[in-house]
Amino acid sequence: MARPSTAALTPRQKDIYQFIREKIQTRGYGPTVREIGQEFEINSPNGVMCHLKALQKKGLIHREPNMSRAIQIFESAKPKPKSTLRILGTIAAGTPIEAVEDAEVLDFEEWQQDSETFALRVKGDSMIEAHIDEGDIVIIKRQQTASNGQIVAVLDDQNEATLKKFYREKGKFRLEPCNRNLKPIIRSKVDIMGILVGVVRRV
Repeated sequence: MARPSTAALTPRQKDIYQFIREKIQTRGYGPTVREIGQEFEINSPNGVMCHLKALQKKGLIHREPNMSRAIQIFESAKPKPKSTLRILGTIAAGTPIEAVEDAEVLDFEEWQQDSETFALRVKGDSMIEAHIDEGDIVIIKRQQTASNGQIVAVLDDQNEATLKKFYREKGKFRLEPCNRNLKPIIRSKVDIMGILVGVVRRV
């Protein structure tokens, strides 16, 4: 529904309409007839009512009868901002694969988005004992450090991306799968993309 137009209003009606909007926005409820009269030096309550009736007739306001402050503004409902995360690519939960960025966008409203969060789709079964399955979407918070035992998305020295539990030990980095049938990956260098903060599964 389009927002009602103020184009057909007289200058005084536009001023009164803006005054009503401002009061509703700043204090949560509209002005009384007396407040409008005082603001615009209209001595007669009937004079104020004429302007209010004109605004109501033109579809800009609604007044509840017998309620002095019950003036409502008719405006189109603002669409709720969509919560979206870019899917930057695919991350291995098995054998590491080359990290390739794509342009797909994950759209869901349950997750609170910020500029430091992104999403990756899981491929492989190395994290199944952490309840992360192939096809799941993992939510990653960007940061370059992690504590032992945290699940991280990393790029290794071969520019391969993988999702694993992170351990730092004896000058090496151990990327531990959560699948007892798989062996850990030992690397001398890894670049942490971020830590896991959530998992989305479409069923």
